[in-house]
Amino acid sequence: MIKRIILPPFQKFVKTESLAGMLLFGATIIALIWANSPFGAYYEALWEQTIGISFEDYEIKKPIILWINDGLMAVFFFVIGLELKRELLIGEINSAKKAAFPLIAALGGVIVPVIMYLVLNQSPETEKGWGIPMATDIAFALALLGTLGNRVPLSLKIFLTAFAIIDDIAAVLVIAIFYSGNITWLYIVYGGILIALLGVLYYTKKYSFTIGIALAVVIWFLFLKSGVHPTIAGVLLAFTIPLKRRLNIKMYSHELEAISKQLSDVQDDDERHLLTEAEAEHIDNLDGLTFEVRSPLQHLEHKLHTLVAYIILPIFAFANAGVAISFSGNYDLSLMGNIAISLLVGKFLGVALFSYLGYKLKITELPTGVNFNQILGIAAIAGIGFTMSIFIDNLAFQGTPIYINSAKVGIIIGSVTSAILGYSILRFSSAKDNLENEKQSAELQEVTEA
Repeated sequence: MIKRIILPPFQKFVKTESLAGMLLFGATIIALIWANSPFGAYYEALWEQTIGISFEDYEIKKPIILWINDGLMAVFFFVIGLELKRELLIGEINSAKKAAFPLIAALGGVIVPVIMYLVLNQSPETEKGWGIPMATDIAFALALLGTLGNRVPLSLKIFLTAFAIIDDIAAVLVIAIFYSGNITWLYIVYGGILIALLGVLYYTKKYSFTIGIALAVVIWFLFLKSGVHPTIAGVLLAFTIPLKRRLNIKMYSHELEAISKQLSDVQDDDERHLLTEAEAEHIDNLDGLTFEVRSPLQHLEHKLHTLVAYIILPIFAFANAGVAISFSGNYDLSLMGNIAISLLVGKFLGVALFSYLGYKLKITELPTGVNFNQILGIAAIAGIGFTMSIFIDNLAFQGTPIYINSAKVGIIIGSVTSAILGYSILRFSSAKDNLENEKQSAELQEVTEA
């Protein structure tokens, strides 16, 4: 029952993330090629085009790049918020025991890269980039695991997902606390009141997508004007979405049977394309039942996850990854190297060391079917910090192109190197395990024949 109910949705999630990682990779390559081609100026000019709307006494116009980073990415953070709420309530981190291993691993993956960055940093102007190497890109990471197929156990993928979700919690908190501008608290208060009202409405009355989307736009705008990054509004809004269904499956089945019987008694005419009033009422009742039996959180997450994975994140990568690479010295090489090292070495040491200490001190247990060599592979893969790292880079060095571009190159170098190292470790450890299994099988067969 557990395998049938739990694992197929998770395997579908892994498959979606794997394809999303490939799309991210493709968008990144295209952006880099375009930015470094003779038409690179058009790439830069495209994202600086200003679009927006105007009223009599007010207008909101922003460059396309900011609509993507502030607008589309708010949807991405909304989905992250839905995932966080689900995992905290009923998922892989809904208890201390379940969360212990990925939690300790994630803490190491956050603390050590930040410390390493601050130690290696040589300029006060680049000190605020410390948050860049702390995040792991789950889409790229799961895509890489997907290329290994059955060589890695599903429990390892579940561990990576839980680890990355905890990683996302840390990144969201860091963005909210350390990477927001001058805050206008009145707008925050207004936005907070609307979020609270929406939560109370959903809890006491009924979930309404129409009301939710209307208020979400207003709340996003208030956070945009407040100085707190508007993507944080996406996370907070996600926590208002109800998890519980209003109708259980047994009652749904009973009501469905009654409606089905009423419809089956209808004399249908193939030439009559319009429903009668009674038929339309039955169908409306069926729609209402289907709405009531769904978990609003699960339904929204399912619908939006594909949009985010296949459209929003590739657009973000395409708009942000195009760095014109030259050898004219228009880079901060120290910053570039610091980011790359902090992602590659910092993440690896942090995740591996904290995981080992947690295991040795008997605070945690290894996931079923996973050995420590595979944890080392995950520790290396954790250095793939593409999406969230670039996002924090844009916030940390806003208005300083040389630092933004230098950090992006460092992110790409660190992420690619981490991917190669992680893939190699997992490929080698799986090959070694297979060899040992074959050896044990051969020895068992010899004993049996004897």
